[in-house]
Amino acid sequence: MLLAELVDTHAAVAATRSRLEKRALLAAALKAAGEGEAEVVASFLSGRPRQRRTGVGWRSLAELPEPAREPSLTPTQVDQALEELAALAGTGSQAARGEAVRTLFSRATTAEQQFLRALMLGELRQGALDSVLLDAIAAAADVPVALVRRAAMFSALSGPIASAALAGGAEALEQFRLEVGRPVRPMLAASAPDVPAALEKAGSAVVADGKIDGIRVQVHRAGEEVTVFTRSLDDITDRLPEVVEVALSLETDAVVLDGEAIALGPDGRPRPFQETGSRTMSRDAVALREQIPLTVYFFDVLHLDGRDLIDSPASERFRALGGLVPEAATVPRCPTSDPAEVQNFFAEMIARGHEGVVVKNLQAPYDAGRRGSAWVKVKPRHTLDLVVLAVEWGSGRRQGTLSNIHLGARDGDGFVMLGKTFKGMTDEMLAWQTRRFLELETGRSGHVVHVRPEQVVEVAFDGIQRSPRYPGGMALRFARVLRYRDDKTAAEADTVETVRSLA
Repeated sequence: MLLAELVDTHAAVAATRSRLEKRALLAAALKAAGEGEAEVVASFLSGRPRQRRTGVGWRSLAELPEPAREPSLTPTQVDQALEELAALAGTGSQAARGEAVRTLFSRATTAEQQFLRALMLGELRQGALDSVLLDAIAAAADVPVALVRRAAMFSALSGPIASAALAGGAEALEQFRLEVGRPVRPMLAASAPDVPAALEKAGSAVVADGKIDGIRVQVHRAGEEVTVFTRSLDDITDRLPEVVEVALSLETDAVVLDGEAIALGPDGRPRPFQETGSRTMSRDAVALREQIPLTVYFFDVLHLDGRDLIDSPASERFRALGGLVPEAATVPRCPTSDPAEVQNFFAEMIARGHEGVVVKNLQAPYDAGRRGSAWVKVKPRHTLDLVVLAVEWGSGRRQGTLSNIHLGARDGDGFVMLGKTFKGMTDEMLAWQTRRFLELETGRSGHVVHVRPEQVVEVAFDGIQRSPRYPGGMALRFARVLRYRDDKTAAEADTVETVRSLA
């Protein structure tokens, strides 16, 4: 199989909105790959290589060599090149990495270069969510999709699932199970606009957990060996010694816990999210621990002393958690479904500086890797009226439309950029804003169209964080478009001072 065939599949998947068509395209690619390349092909189609980190950033890919005229690369050759890149370390590794990148990209056609750059930077958006890929694996291997999804719960990547399904069918998939020390895909929460809606969605028998805005941690302990994984299932054990110490203090021989680690100030309130995040990014945990100590809060247990609890109802898992983990290391919990009490608890969590609450169905199992109605999060929605400063041409299904908008707040007679977003846009909105911003165009640089700062847009966001990328030193977290405000002029947009006050 040539990489060019995979690039064509990616483009076709990105161009269709039909889930069935996406599944058929992906399944055909997996069949064409066969047992030998299925793991690599599935990984690429999921939008990320098997190597979580290659040491290659956007600066290294800003200028690419002359592309090849004809396709010759195979997915396996690319995977091998990425493996070699990931292994480079020590003196001279930067120069060696640059040369390796040039060698790889010189063998790729223009379309392949674009695909590889997006793949390596984690920007390969094609509308093929992991759930669609799992459906495609089932179709390609002719096995029940429920069996594929069950196996995927216990594998960080979909590649090994594809390889096992095509090579060994149902019998091979049944070998995937919970093992202490191997990460489980985290259960995810749906969203609701308020507490009553969350209670209605989650069911009658529920509890409400405080939603902590920290780093999701999955902690595995086997004897005196502790491993800490992130939400994306990266091993960061050496960076979180406080979490390791808490796990070792528990009276157990084997356990798998789910929780959040967060940096708190002396008053017990959360410190800026970047401080928590910096602990997971830096390898100098000893020095940073003095500056930014972390507190861990556990909210679930998936395995305890030889017994898997992943299929047990939440009520049973929570009892086991309460009997093992001290209250100081357990997430704040409101053990009632009374709407008034949950609403008061929500207000309390917000007053303490946390994100909100997660309403959880007590009868539900731990649905690893899935986002269903068994967990429903509620967070206050913040909105701002900002001005569009520029907009980027879209890719994939949004090819030919202006998509990613640059957001700015008023600052005197000018504007300060606070980030970008392409979320929340309907097809009708994309068509409208393409016409609108081309009318406001003042110039272009690459794929960015600069516009007169006239159009006001209302955006919702989850928070504000410090950011050295933008002149104002701030950026919106998870910004998404609600509507365009034709009833407001740019002079009526929110100011940078308003944003700072919210921060």
